[in-house]
Amino acid sequence: MFTLGPNRYGKAETRVVRVTRNGDAHQIKDLNVSTSLSGDMTDVHLTGDNAAVLPTDTQKNTVYAFAKKHGVAAIEEFALLLARHFVDSQPTIGHARVEIEEYAWERRGGHSFARKGQEVRTCLVHYDGERATVVSGLTDLVVLNTTDSEFWGYLKDAYTTLPETRDRVLATAVTARWRHDGEPGDWEASYATAREALLDAFATTYSLSLQQTLYAMGARVLTDCPDVCEVRLELPNKHHFLVDLDPFGLDNDGEVYFAADRPYGLIEGAVLREDAPGAGKAWD
Repeated sequence: MFTLGPNRYGKAETRVVRVTRNGDAHQIKDLNVSTSLSGDMTDVHLTGDNAAVLPTDTQKNTVYAFAKKHGVAAIEEFALLLARHFVDSQPTIGHARVEIEEYAWERRGGHSFARKGQEVRTCLVHYDGERATVVSGLTDLVVLNTTDSEFWGYLKDAYTTLPETRDRVLATAVTARWRHDGEPGDWEASYATAREALLDAFATTYSLSLQQTLYAMGARVLTDCPDVCEVRLELPNKHHFLVDLDPFGLDNDGEVYFAADRPYGLIEGAVLREDAPGAGKAWD
């Protein structure tokens, strides 16, 4: 005997570019939108009855139509607008998940832009008809400290070859997500504050481990953003190894490094308020 387990369906990675033409100074929003819906989908799975299904193509078209009708301000606002529409307009849809990536562009003129080589802004919204959950974030925020980082005093066994160090390059590509307890008055300002908190904590923390830096970064976001209740971070350790220049008769006093891309250490963790509702639960 079998039973249908948790399920959802949607349209993944709808690419939409919204151009706002206000006079000669145009604005651009470049998004990657993924929508996913769930509800009582037993019949479609067991018998192929599609009566409860809002087609994924319709979800894609809604993204485009809403980009035109409502414009695109903060991605959190756009994701909330979509999620609430799907649940509130369809009696068979009980939950909507909307995830958005935003790609930044640098203005080079009134109507000319160059793609920025910076991090990607993200958001994830869940809505069930009553409560909305918003997780903001970013990926690939690459940062590096040339000093003020050590790593020593760790466990050693027969396979340990890594030498202890009292001075090293510390670099990582930050993936951070932070969950809001409610909705801030200004999503753009909230994101800017959280991003600056991550950068400032990384730059000013004297690091004895990347785990220590992770905690400092999460704690700084919670300190500076009162509407945020939980921060989750993934920090790959982008190792930089001193190059042996002895064969060439040259000293290398912390000046020339080999930047290794793999394998790499991966440090993951969460920092949360003690009274945070739903703390530690899955965000997917």
